[in-house]
Amino acid sequence: MTLKRLWSGCETETGGLKSVRILYDWRKICYSFHRNSLACLDREKGVALSNKASSEEHEDNDRVQAGYLGATPPQGQLPPKGQRLWIDRPEQLALAVEALVQAPVVAIDAEFTQARSHMQSDTSGPRLALLQLAINGHCFIVDALRLRYLEPLAAVVANPEILVLLHGAGADLRVMAERGLDVAHYYDLEASSRSVFGQHESSLAAMLQRALNVRLDKSLQRTDWTRRPLPPAMVAYAARDAEMTLALYYWLQEHFAWALRLHESTNLQEPVAEWIEPFLRGSSPLPADVVVAEAIRQGSIQDQEQVYADCLEALHTLTHPMRKNRLLRLITDLSLLQLVPEIEPLLQAATADERAAAIRTLSRLGVEQARALITPLLQDPVYEVRKAAQTALHFSGQKEPRGQWATPERRADGSRSWSVGENAPANASDDGEDDDWRARLRSLMGE
Repeated sequence: MTLKRLWSGCETETGGLKSVRILYDWRKICYSFHRNSLACLDREKGVALSNKASSEEHEDNDRVQAGYLGATPPQGQLPPKGQRLWIDRPEQLALAVEALVQAPVVAIDAEFTQARSHMQSDTSGPRLALLQLAINGHCFIVDALRLRYLEPLAAVVANPEILVLLHGAGADLRVMAERGLDVAHYYDLEASSRSVFGQHESSLAAMLQRALNVRLDKSLQRTDWTRRPLPPAMVAYAARDAEMTLALYYWLQEHFAWALRLHESTNLQEPVAEWIEPFLRGSSPLPADVVVAEAIRQGSIQDQEQVYADCLEALHTLTHPMRKNRLLRLITDLSLLQLVPEIEPLLQAATADERAAAIRTLSRLGVEQARALITPLLQDPVYEVRKAAQTALHFSGQKEPRGQWATPERRADGSRSWSVGENAPANASDDGEDDDWRARLRSLMGE
């Protein structure tokens, strides 16, 4: 019995029997639904157990070989150990800055910890404890706890003529900015390494083993950097990360200069259409189709053709791999099948990031003819690309791209909602009858 028929039958009752009959029939429906759900769960459990046994049987055949399988350039020579200087007084910091501003390249690493208040549930942001700056022949370990003002270092990090080297730039940039140090020009060596060797092969320890045959000790990585005085072993550990970042840069510059340039901070300012930028920053609070539908309604986007043209231009303009990957995700969310011919060449891109992202995009768009182009990437040297190709080929044809974008609906109270495809609003009946009985049932249930 449908809810509509239930209501129609209840209207023939009178007095107290009416509410009793409604409650009784409503409970019968709920009990029947619960019983059928349990039966479905039992069937699904049996199917799942069967599928699990089958998947375990073929697990060895489906496993993607881990690691980087491509060729690696010759290992470089570790530079001689330089002088390490502890900086905890303003006059020492001023002398360090005089030396640092003369260097064209400065490798920086930060050590910080989570600062907790007296309330255990209250956790403030990371607290900068040390800042290590390495140049040829010297490494300055700056005590960021004892030195309240680090502004003199802005002459180094805010100078666009000085190249700052970071390995995993995100967290270091944030804690430095909180102390008034905004980096103007930098390379992210971790991101550059990821584009060549893959995500699981791009840590500082893995790259130093590959590039310089150096085994990096990370045993003190999670130690308390706010303790004072710091033992000599911790000071040496902190300095070594910055020194090794500088050494890794010279090896990457010799063999993979193109990857360094792709992840240069200046590429983060590549211009795109205004409505696209929040998606490239990862800061859009709404789904892509909702944003586009509302922008078309307001007139800031003319039509769907402009959406296609803006994404096409951005695809040709962007060079930073992270931003291009997010653009591909936007294209997927908007089901822009017209851009498939522009995406297919990215399967042969120089960076592993773009190859894997192109595979996922073509798979999610349901481009069946791309199978022939994706299949050779099962032999790609980078693990993440091989895994993406295997996943795409395994699930090929099982998903259809969404063909319609969200369309806005304005309610009587002035609020706005969006519906996609066949998910029509509840009051979409031609004669209004469905809306009428739904409203009465909602009022009966106290909604």
